[in-house]
Amino acid sequence: MSYIDGFVMAVPTANKDQFIRHANSGDSVFMENGATRVLECWGDDVPDGKLTDFRRAVQAKDDETVVFSWIEWPDKATRDAGMEKVMKDPRVSPENNPMPFDGKRLIYGGFAPVVELRSH
Repeated sequence: MSYIDGFVMAVPTANKDQFIRHANSGDSVFMENGATRVLECWGDDVPDGKLTDFRRAVQAKDDETVVFSWIEWPDKATRDAGMEKVMKDPRVSPENNPMPFDGKRLIYGGFAPVVELRSH
């Protein structure tokens, strides 16, 4: 079964095009290092919750949009090896590809799927 890295961030809505350029520039590095799929999803229907929600999780401001992203890997070993290479690649360094959002409010984690359903 695969392994997933998940990310949630608050991106200034005015930076949408800049975010897409940032993602297009950096996401290919993950693919070159073993990822099988990368999705960057711009918030479209992100409701406020009663106790918690995506917006509160990343302290999104009124002029920011929540972005939900994930990277699929064939397995954790490929992910670990691939991430080590990605983090050393100058194409994803903040100097060469600065994040168009506040990286301190980015939340992320690695996940081992326990249920997977697919349509054919």
